[in-house]
Amino acid sequence: MTTPSTRFLIAGATGNTGATTTRLLLQSGHAVTALVRRDDERSRALAAAGADVVVADLLDLRSVREAFAGSNAEAGKVAAGVQGAYFTYPVAPGLLDALVNFAQAAAEAQVRSVVNMSQISARAEAASDAARQHWVGERLLERYPFTVTHLRPTFFAEWLLWGWRPQDEVKGQGEGHGQGGVLTLPFGGGRHAPIAGVDQAHVIAALLQAPDEHAGASYTLVGPEEMDHWEIAEKMASALGSPVRYEPSSIEDFQDGLRARGLDEHFVQHVGSVARDYRDGVFAGSNDLIQRLSGRQPLTVEQFTRAHRDDLHRLGQFALAGRE
Repeated sequence: MTTPSTRFLIAGATGNTGATTTRLLLQSGHAVTALVRRDDERSRALAAAGADVVVADLLDLRSVREAFAGSNAEAGKVAAGVQGAYFTYPVAPGLLDALVNFAQAAAEAQVRSVVNMSQISARAEAASDAARQHWVGERLLERYPFTVTHLRPTFFAEWLLWGWRPQDEVKGQGEGHGQGGVLTLPFGGGRHAPIAGVDQAHVIAALLQAPDEHAGASYTLVGPEEMDHWEIAEKMASALGSPVRYEPSSIEDFQDGLRARGLDEHFVQHVGSVARDYRDGVFAGSNDLIQRLSGRQPLTVEQFTRAHRDDLHRLGQFALAGRE
């Protein structure tokens, strides 16, 4: 177990999992170095909560070393004594470069343990370049002197926001008087058990605080209830009190939509590949790991939908593009 004053370093500290992980560790009395890509409202909110915010580029070994050592000249923060660290990286080029920089800097700083965010689709034969790189990254981390715990989540519940079109954007659905909408995603009739980023953050915080108990483990994080997207749409409709329907997209059309919105080809290739994996059952399954590891019940689709009601009413398809 860690001591009450343990310092942790959290990469992607303003992202879906990093922000909540940072706050949970602070609430538990720990010191946190929050590694962020830019100084913005989100990073300033973490600083106000008590985190030592360091602006660093995971693709730049020098800045990552400084973040671990506590000598980042720009931030001027002291981050000595990092004992545990969390690594995550968006679906973008440079994953392995970022991971090696992070691992090397962590090893030099004598970090004891690392929690690594991978993917359920990570395997040597994966068609997705990103998923295959995650598998290689897992193997690389296992060669370093610190202990490592891998997380392999299914699709985040946040994916539902990507595929969402509010009612007033859907032709023939009125003029914005309702809060229903359409889910357009390339997943056919495949199934999975959605999990929210906040639930994964509770797992990450728990693992960081008990590294010896989870050293060398790989955890497949899935929710408690497996569904197809027609069933998911029904649960969203129940939460919103408005009609929601699922309209399966072809993989090619969905990829074209991503390109039209400026997403890079690395991301587009990944989405197409994991959509095929999803249809083939790679993302399926359910378990109670989140509850057992974190001690709390994960959000249901209905609870997630209610929590994001304003986003669903306001945001159009792919509106979350560019968020970490």
